[in-house]
Amino acid sequence: MADSGDNYCFACGKENPIGLHLEFELTDDILTAKKILAREYQGYENVAHGGIVTTLLDEAMCCYIKEKFDERAMTGRLNIRYHLPTPVGQELTITAGTESQRLNILTMNSKITLPDGTVTAEASAKFALVSLK
Repeated sequence: MADSGDNYCFACGKENPIGLHLEFELTDDILTAKKILAREYQGYENVAHGGIVTTLLDEAMCCYIKEKFDERAMTGRLNIRYHLPTPVGQELTITAGTESQRLNILTMNSKITLPDGTVTAEASAKFALVSLK
């Protein structure tokens, strides 16, 4: 997924010793990752820190663009809806997909669910495709 320059990304970089090491798979236009967050990422006891939850949602959408379009993108606007506390120590499913595209702007969505399908948080965002060359 990530090229050598991106291997230190906090969210998906394999070389970052304190990173989340997210691994996504694109299937039928939905990007998915499974993750069990360690206690090091908690805010309140047994609850993931809101900034980590936001990172999971944002990274899923950004990685969707990289996988689907082989492009890089920057988050322009990000709206988060926290439905329930996102637990640490339990398997989470993070998914992302695209809603629409207008020129170089993509409207995206993502969510975090528990094994029983309960949504703990979801996001909508606008991303700008960018060239970093």
